[in-house]
Amino acid sequence: MHDSPTDDHKPDTPVTSSVSEELWNEDTYSAWTSRFGPPQEAAVKLHNNPAAKLQPILAHFGEVSGKKIMNLMGSNGVKAVALGLLGAEVSVADFSEGNARYASELAEAAGVRLKYIVSDVLHLPQNISREAYDIVFAEQGIVHYFTDLKPFMDTAYSLLAPGGTFILRDFHPVSTKLISSKGSTAKVRKHKVSGDYFDTTLEEKRVSYAKYSPEDGTSGVQADVVYWRKWTLGEIVTAAADSGFRIRKLIEEPNLSSDVFDKGIPKTFVLVAEKPM
Repeated sequence: MHDSPTDDHKPDTPVTSSVSEELWNEDTYSAWTSRFGPPQEAAVKLHNNPAAKLQPILAHFGEVSGKKIMNLMGSNGVKAVALGLLGAEVSVADFSEGNARYASELAEAAGVRLKYIVSDVLHLPQNISREAYDIVFAEQGIVHYFTDLKPFMDTAYSLLAPGGTFILRDFHPVSTKLISSKGSTAKVRKHKVSGDYFDTTLEEKRVSYAKYSPEDGTSGVQADVVYWRKWTLGEIVTAAADSGFRIRKLIEEPNLSSDVFDKGIPKTFVLVAEKPM
């Protein structure tokens, strides 16, 4: 999913078979190489301006140097390595071996220490420290992979030290559930209310990295199919509160990549919450 696989995140759902998992992992590594270049090449670009890869979420982190940070469903590790370059001690939890391979090679090339935990984020290994992180974050294409948000929020809560901050940045439900936009220029851009904001059904989708995969992800292998549950903004905030978080901010963002496309429509949101002392 950030930037979709661009930031990207891979689904936290089980793969259907060992054969599919092997193909999935190979596809993810190939997809990120296609998107960002080989890890060694991507590391050079990241070194030049690590903060640029963390915009606009970086503003909600505060000073990151010396902080212990967990990136849930951290995908290719680009954000984590950028934080490492800024002085943070960063861990990533993600189920994909392919993502872990790219992230580990990227971190090594960038000279950053990165702990990458290959695991379903809802079933992290027992040796992963709880109540140990100053910041836990996830972003861009995350929440729709969960059919129940509470276990995800509970996981984030359990990892944070008391007083720690949870940051979730994701696509705004008004844009993903309610409004469709068509047209490639501002003059012909058309918006239509075509969805049901309160729809709770599951949707079959291709994973976000598929468009960067070899042959555009059209190999016919079903490893690139997942199921989405699109949540309302109220459901997301309530799930965080139910897990014990104190909500500090809910920021609704316009289309930050364009001043003309989808003007006036919320495209993303940032939820900033705190684990009480």
